[in-house]
Amino acid sequence: MTPDELARRFDAERPRLLRVAYATLGSLAEAEDCVQEAWLRLRGLEDPDAIRDLRGWLIRTVGRLALDALGSARARRERYVGTWLPEPLVGDPAFGHACDPADRVTLDESVSTALLLVMESLSPAERTAFLLHDVFGLTFDEVAEVVGRSPAAVRQLASRARRHVAEGRPRFPPTPGEQRRVVTAFAAACRDGDLERLTALLDPRVVCRGDGGGKVSSLPGEERGAGRVARLVLSFVRDPLREMRITTVNGAAGLVLRGDDGVLSVASLTVDDGRITAIDVVRNPDKLASVPGGTAVAPAPGGAVDQGVGPDAQEGMAGAQSAQE
Repeated sequence: MTPDELARRFDAERPRLLRVAYATLGSLAEAEDCVQEAWLRLRGLEDPDAIRDLRGWLIRTVGRLALDALGSARARRERYVGTWLPEPLVGDPAFGHACDPADRVTLDESVSTALLLVMESLSPAERTAFLLHDVFGLTFDEVAEVVGRSPAAVRQLASRARRHVAEGRPRFPPTPGEQRRVVTAFAAACRDGDLERLTALLDPRVVCRGDGGGKVSSLPGEERGAGRVARLVLSFVRDPLREMRITTVNGAAGLVLRGDDGVLSVASLTVDDGRITAIDVVRNPDKLASVPGGTAVAPAPGGAVDQGVGPDAQEGMAGAQSAQE
């Protein structure tokens, strides 16, 4: 095939490849690096036409690159200040908030914040085996090439990972509409400063985590319990806040909070059986640089307080009451 044809075929696979790398690493920037390196390797082949299954070759190549990168990424996370959370993917064409580069990633359950955090407790080999086999459909023989194990060993890796992931996933996950209704009700309760309504939306065992990267103020650890988390959330939204906008965060309805100078934080809400079981708030400016709507900054001290909910949060407000019942 011609160089132009090869480039077109690669570009057609790019969203899938980005998803493979991002789901492995939790970093869009590192995922982009893996995909770019795969392209350079493909372009450098003497005879690309000899590849019988280009998609499979590319997924294996990106999977191997991401697995290699995961080792150094985990070492950096051990030195990370505070809680590490995945870089948020904000925007989805289906909601009218497509952004670059996150809109190049297929936003679905494979990149949900809940799944990414569950997979953090897996070994690199388990994580790769689960993703490449269960999510992206490679055979055990193909995955064995990536992780350097026998197909039988890969089968065991994927089985252990599958059991662990099943334990950590929501038992009764919401539909997209249900997720949006709960998030809308959450935003309305925050806007109104209504502690009772907010607490009713939270699971009794809800957990709240914050990632400031040591660069902005954030939670030093996890906060648990509906009452404690509700009070914490309301104290947080009293910071200088101009807009709270509902948009897609890692494939599900979430929140982007902005101040006068730009993005303050991105919140991902995990919903199970109609209640919020986890609130993960990314405040590290380095992880908010690609969020649409301005440069990510730390909140300016002494700024004016405005707890208004942005235009998108008004959508579905009529259904918010049912989400609270």
